[in-house]
Amino acid sequence: MIYKIYPALLFLFLSFGTDSKNTSESKKLETNTFAKVDNLTIDAKIESIYHMMDSNHFVLPEMKSFSEALKGFYLLKEKGLIQKDILTLVDFSLSSNTKRLWVIDLVANKILFHSLVAHGKNTGDEIASVFSNQNSSNKSSLGFYATGEVYQGKHGLSLRLDGLEKGVNDNARERAIVIHGADYVSESFIRGNKRLGRSQGCPALPVELTNAIIEVIKNKSCLFIYHPSRSFVSEEKLIS
Repeated sequence: MIYKIYPALLFLFLSFGTDSKNTSESKKLETNTFAKVDNLTIDAKIESIYHMMDSNHFVLPEMKSFSEALKGFYLLKEKGLIQKDILTLVDFSLSSNTKRLWVIDLVANKILFHSLVAHGKNTGDEIASVFSNQNSSNKSSLGFYATGEVYQGKHGLSLRLDGLEKGVNDNARERAIVIHGADYVSESFIRGNKRLGRSQGCPALPVELTNAIIEVIKNKSCLFIYHPSRSFVSEEKLIS
């Protein structure tokens, strides 16, 4: 309870003995103090969730990418843009030769899947570095998505995505950026080509995992594609 009481006490202490000239400064200090405490509380909560997570014998994501994903998840859940307590995190700062997609059950606080995932062919070779929201760019888009409906496409069972960041990924549905399976997303492809295969911008998955992952994350769960070139998105940038 100390973190809740301290800012109020600090403000009361500072308010005694001040004149009208210092009133605005006191108000600014109060606001800044509360903001810092709120941020510390959120960061502490996320750190606790991270360290208590059941890895299910998988490798945990990096704390930085997980923290940004969870902050966005909370905002989107509050806005009603996502409905499920399932978070899919893709970390495009990692080599495509490593498993860089996690599906996390936030109720059980458990990793359900840890998988290879492809990036767009114009986003980079082994390492993803260039991103786009433009049609026909063959590049991946970063940011937060809501998963949509399932359909049968040329790659079999597929899952539509709706980008939730203006100017960053909101053309995803128009671009047909979807989750689907692909035979070039496999350890055998890596062995033969020294890197994972690449898509036209879709976060493509191993064929053997696609149906199971889609079944869990379909219909309004949160997908976050992370890269350190972009910092945490503010609430104002999320599509409401």
